[in-house]
Amino acid sequence: MNNIPLLKVNELSVEFSSGRDKVTAVDQVSFSLNKSETLAMVGESGSGKTITALTVMRLVPCPPGKIPGGAVLFRNDDGQEVDLLKIREKEMEKIRGKEISMIFQEPMTSLNPVFTCGDQVMESLRVHLGFNKRTAREKALELFNEVLLPRPVEILGAYPHQLSGGQKQRVMIAMAIACNPKLLIADEPTTALDVTVQKTILELMKKLQAHRQMSILFITHDLGLVSGFADRVLVMTKGQIVEAGTVDEIFNHPQHNYTRGLLACRPPLDKRLTRLPTLENFIYKTPEKDETIITPAQREEAHQKLYSHSPILVFKGISKVFVTRGGLFSRKNEPIVALNDIKFDVFSGETLGIVGESGSGKTTLARVALELIPADEGKIIYRGIDITRLTASKMKKLRKELQIIFQDPYSSLNPRISVGNAIQEPMLIHKIQRNNTLRKEKVMELLIKVGLKPEHYNRYPHEFSGGQRQRICIARALAVEPALIICDESVSALDVSIQAQVLNLLNDLKKDFGFTYIFISHDLSVVKYMSDRLIVMKNGKIVEIGEADSVYANPRSEYTRELLNAIPSPGMTRKYI
Repeated sequence: MNNIPLLKVNELSVEFSSGRDKVTAVDQVSFSLNKSETLAMVGESGSGKTITALTVMRLVPCPPGKIPGGAVLFRNDDGQEVDLLKIREKEMEKIRGKEISMIFQEPMTSLNPVFTCGDQVMESLRVHLGFNKRTAREKALELFNEVLLPRPVEILGAYPHQLSGGQKQRVMIAMAIACNPKLLIADEPTTALDVTVQKTILELMKKLQAHRQMSILFITHDLGLVSGFADRVLVMTKGQIVEAGTVDEIFNHPQHNYTRGLLACRPPLDKRLTRLPTLENFIYKTPEKDETIITPAQREEAHQKLYSHSPILVFKGISKVFVTRGGLFSRKNEPIVALNDIKFDVFSGETLGIVGESGSGKTTLARVALELIPADEGKIIYRGIDITRLTASKMKKLRKELQIIFQDPYSSLNPRISVGNAIQEPMLIHKIQRNNTLRKEKVMELLIKVGLKPEHYNRYPHEFSGGQRQRICIARALAVEPALIICDESVSALDVSIQAQVLNLLNDLKKDFGFTYIFISHDLSVVKYMSDRLIVMKNGKIVEIGEADSVYANPRSEYTRELLNAIPSPGMTRKYI
């Protein structure tokens, strides 16, 4: 690693103004990045990570943004140190995309849906390097091979919506490295990806860095990701860097309470806690209500009681096939087997975890379980009733007992309806409580129960954070007093600190109301923490089922071992042979 600084950020501040209100997003931040070094910037949403990166790229809109002070010094191709905040826009355009590139968090919104993936990579080559169309196409094909895209020739002519999430992110990486930049800024490049895809993307970036001698500024909210990836780590909160050091210093000797909190929030893999620590416990030094560890003997005793009764829900040979229209790689209509002879039981009071990558059939199973889409074959027995044979009117009456919490709370809530009315709406449909006054009182109770306030009743979804919106969705599911709740990737989009709060809340509610959960996720560490039993799915089939700790300790299938090996776990290396 070369110790000559490629990038130096000195006393950088960024403000945003809206009317009389002023928010300091970045507050006197200073750091440097050496040549061929990987520097990770870690913190929660709103900590100032992305705004810092966008300021380096000169992509912060001014107004409403304002840079009251600081410098961003970059060593250009001529070896000169230039202040990116002071050069003209035309000069910055020559640097942006050529010498400094950025991979954004969401590839679907970063790629233009009306241009092919090949055209979008070729545009950068033609603008910055002056390639003609033929040469640009050849270079784009080389790049697609370098980032290990399957069928690179076909993907050159493909549109973004025709690719998987991992493939779209690889296109974004190809676009970012097209002009051989000296600095690559990666802003949450793996957040929405499955753990196995996430692992391959990180490995790919390290390989490209070694080959091209790039520097990488890696932005993430998950400290676990950077343990085997970065050289140094910056920890940010409220626009400030609160701790900086090597990976070893940050993970093994954290100094700041905020850093300790981030490390502690992720579900541990080597022990089972009754509750997860939260950031508040570390920042405000408040002890958790219950910090005890659940012993294997206690867990076994609880499971003996749990599984001594009859199951509340039984899946018998459930299958579902979708037929897709011919598209990019085939002109024929092709059947896709989403579920293949699925058989399992769910017991009253348990949390049954379902884990697998995108396309494994997890969400289809959830929708079939609620009769949101019909199964092609098999039966689903709920408390002795085959719900696959119920009429629409009978199923409507039963829906109050079977609820779902979706992955994205923002798209689950109507932006035009206040959260109080959103929670009250299902109570009206199912005629719960005698009048609106009693329903409103019930909503107020639910808001308090999920950690919100009664005065939030008349506010709208956009006025809340992601974690608060997910609490609203939980309150809405509770409003009809269900027996079983399906949590479909309900914490995957949240910061690890908010995720810990929501997981604790779900467990508290389970204890208070006696709920049964089906907990679906692609993150095996979260599912392991939440679950009594665990189902591993792949390509519409169940490849493994068993007690959660047993599956983790002694995985029987090769696919389960792959998932476990891909879990980012700070301070722990776990390999299954």
